Amino acid sequence: MRWDGNRESENIEDRRGQGGGSPVFGGRSIGIGTIVVALIGGWVLGINPLTLLGMLSGGGSPVAVQQPAPAGRAPADDTMARFVSTVLADTEDVWGDLFRKNGGSYQQPRLVLFRGATQTACGTGQSAMGPFYCPADQKVYIDLGFYQTLKDQLGAPGDFAQAYVIAHEVGHHVQHLLGITDKVDSMRGRVSKAEQNQLSVRLELQADCLAGVWAHHAQNARQILEQGDVEEAMNAAAKIGDDALQRSAGGAVVPDSFTHGSSAQRQRWFHSGLQRGELKGCDTFSARQL
Repeated sequence: MRWDGNRESENIEDRRGQGGGSPVFGGRSIGIGTIVVALIGGWVLGINPLTLLGMLSGGGSPVAVQQPAPAGRAPADDTMARFVSTVLADTEDVWGDLFRKNGGSYQQPRLVLFRGATQTACGTGQSAMGPFYCPADQKVYIDLGFYQTLKDQLGAPGDFAQAYVIAHEVGHHVQHLLGITDKVDSMRGRVSKAEQNQLSVRLELQADCLAGVWAHHAQNARQILEQGDVEEAMNAAAKIGDDALQRSAGGAVVPDSFTHGSSAQRQRWFHSGLQRGELKGCDTFSARQL
């Protein structure tokens, strides 16, 4: 992916120097193996990774939680942070332009870099959750160590795979601004567990499609893609499909338990957004077949 020298976002909160490190439960540090188990369990089972981490470590509450920091630029000597900042800036340019063309105004999210654990308006965020978006404070959260997990544990290397992860979370921000997230949340508790899972799948697949829409317009405007980039994103989408994660966890594939969509579905919707570059092409809620 061509990114060096491109604009960097100023909507970065760097909390990594605020007493981070590994999350601690009940006075015990949690290793990467436990974090991966909790991460996969949360994705596959729809269980809060915080709960799984507490169970795996013998209970207790997280400590050393990082507090909010002022927004600014990523450190000049931190290549990975600068990369994430550049991808965020590119999403700002694409979505700002698309919202303007549709008569709206895009509210830029902030991206929080943290280690271990940090406070969010949605509760305590943990590295084990992987990157996530909190609509209550309109911030994307990421522990950059996740990218090593993505590469080594999940088999999805490459800088464009990393960009896809950020673009997916920004897609959730776009859903929030359009009121889609609130509509889905209003259904929770009024439908069955299986129906809740299906709504979650459609929400996640739409975010994949919106990530593709970003890539489409970024490529047209700035030619960011290099050979193999699309394959990297498609591979990442496949590796984090619910069916792939269930197999990697050693269990049976249970479609009714899916919360993010199968590998094939995630690939299909990302590719659809990439090819068409249209918001209307990302209506997963009206699609008869995902």
